[in-house]
Amino acid sequence: MDAPVKPSDTESMASERSVQDVAALLATADEALRAGRWEEARDDFEAALEIEESGRALFGLALAVWWLGDPSSSIPLWERAFGVFRREGDHENAFFTAMYLCLGYDMTFANFSASRGWLAKCARVVEDSRLDVLQGWLLLCEAVTLHNDDPVAAQEKARAALDAARERNDADLDVCARSELGAALVELGRISEGTALLDEAMAGALGGEVDLDTVVLASCRTITSCSRAVDIKRATQWIRAATRFNEKYGSPHLYTTCRIHYARVLLLSGQWALAEAQLKAALSVGQLVEPDLHAEALALFGHLRVIQGRADEAERLIAGYEQHAAAVPVLAAVRAAQGQFEVAEWLVRRRLDLLEGKPLAAADLSGLLIEIELDRGKAQQALADAEALSQATSRLGVPAVSARSRYLLGRALAAVGNETAVRELDQARTAFVELAMPYEAARSRLALARLTHAADKEAAVEESKGALATFQELGAIPDAAAAAALLREWGVKAVRRGPNALGSLTTREQEILALLGEGLSNREIAARLFITPKTVEHHVGHLLTKLDLKRRGEAAAYAVRHLSSK
Repeated sequence: MDAPVKPSDTESMASERSVQDVAALLATADEALRAGRWEEARDDFEAALEIEESGRALFGLALAVWWLGDPSSSIPLWERAFGVFRREGDHENAFFTAMYLCLGYDMTFANFSASRGWLAKCARVVEDSRLDVLQGWLLLCEAVTLHNDDPVAAQEKARAALDAARERNDADLDVCARSELGAALVELGRISEGTALLDEAMAGALGGEVDLDTVVLASCRTITSCSRAVDIKRATQWIRAATRFNEKYGSPHLYTTCRIHYARVLLLSGQWALAEAQLKAALSVGQLVEPDLHAEALALFGHLRVIQGRADEAERLIAGYEQHAAAVPVLAAVRAAQGQFEVAEWLVRRRLDLLEGKPLAAADLSGLLIEIELDRGKAQQALADAEALSQATSRLGVPAVSARSRYLLGRALAAVGNETAVRELDQARTAFVELAMPYEAARSRLALARLTHAADKEAAVEESKGALATFQELGAIPDAAAAAALLREWGVKAVRRGPNALGSLTTREQEILALLGEGLSNREIAARLFITPKTVEHHVGHLLTKLDLKRRGEAAAYAVRHLSSK
C-alpha cells in the first residue's frame, strides 16, 4: 500500500506541475510568435498568464495582439511587463519593453510626450544597469523621436546607431538604423541618398535574417518616406516585393502613421479599395490616438470620398475636425464640389498663409487653389499662380509634384488660349504614366483630349475613352461623368460602367437601385423604405448620374445584371 501523500507534498506537486505547464505554454507561444501564428501565440500567452503573471508572457501577449491589429490593448500589457521585468531584475527585457512603448506611443498614437517619457526610461535602464551593449538601440529610439521635429539631429543619432550596429554585428539594429537614417535624409531633401539607404534596409528586412518586428519598422519608414516624397513607383515596387511576407505574416504596416501613409500610396497608385481598408484600420485604433493623427486619417479618407463624388460623406467624415490643418483642404474641396467656390478659395488662401517653410504641403494646397480659380473662371489669376507653382516645385526635385505642376500649368494655359498648353499636358501625362499614378494620368489625358480635339478628332476620342475607362475602374464618378459627357458632345457613345461603379453609391442609393431592379415604382419604394416619393426621385436622379444611365429602366437592368451577382 502506498504511503499517504501529505498536504504539503500535494501542494508541491501541483506547484511543480504549474511551473511545467507555464514553461510549456510559453515555449509554444514563443514558437508561434516566431512563425507568425498570432492567434495561437495570443491564446497560449493568455493561458500562461492565468496560471502565473510574468514579464515574458505579458510582453509576448502584447506583441501578439499588436500584430492582430489591436495596439490599444498592447500598450497596457507592455506597461505591466516593464514593471514585472524591473522587479525581476531582467533589465535587458525591461529596456526592450520600454523601447516598444516609446515607438508605439510615437508612431501609432502620435503621443510624443508619452514617447519621450518611455525614451527616458530606456536611458535610465541602460545607465542604471550599465548595459552599454544597448546603446545603439537607445540611439535608434532617440532618432525616431526626433524624426518629425529635428531631422538633422535624427540623422546624427541614426548614423551613430548604424555605427554601433556594425561594431556589434547586430543585423536587426543595422536594418532599423539604416532605414531611420534614410528617412531622415529624405526629410532633409536628400532624396536619392535617403532612398538608396531605404532600399538597402528593405532588402535586408525581407531577406529573412532579421526579426519580424524589424521588417515592420523598415517598411514603415520606407512607405512613409516614399509617401512624403511622392515616390509612388518605388513604394509600389516594395509593396509588391513584400507580397510573400504579407501572405505569411500579415501586413507589416502596423503603426497608425504608417497605415495612413500606406493608404496614401495605395490611393495615388490607383488601389482605392485597399487604401480605404487601411484608413478604416487606422481609424479603428481607439481613443489613445492624438486628435491631429486622427484628423490626418479622416482627411485622407475625406479626400478619397471627394474624388469618388461623395462630397457629403467627406464632410461628415471631417465633422468636428474642420480646424485641423489636414482637414482644411478637404473642406475646401467639399465646398468647391458644392459650387461654393468663393468659400473654398478663402479656406485655401487662409491655410496657405500658414505654410511658410513647408514647400510640399504648400504645393498641394496651391494646386487645389489653381483648380478652384479655374472653376471660377479666373483664368489669368490661375495662370499666374500656376507659373509661380511651377517655379517653386522645380527647386524641390520631386517628380510627382513637378508633374502635377505641369498639369495645372497646362490647364491654366489652355484657359487663356495659349498653345503651349499642349506641351505641358503631354509631358504631365507621360510623367504620371511613368510614376504609376493612374488617376492623375487619366486627368491629364482628358484635359489633353479636350484641347486637341479640333486638330485631331480621332486621337482625342481615344484619349478620352482611355481616361473614361480609368475613371470607371477607379470609381472616380465626377471625372468619369465629365469624360462621358465630353464623348457624347462629340457624338461618341460612352461605354457603360461595370460593377465597380457600385462603390460610388451611398447605402440608400444601393437600396433604391435594388428595388428598381424589382420593378417597383417611386411610390412603392417610398412605402418600402418609409421615405417620401420626392426623396426617392432625388436619389434615383443621383444614382443615374453616378452610373451614367439615362432612364430608370436602364437602372433596373443594371441592378439585375450586377446586384444579383453580389
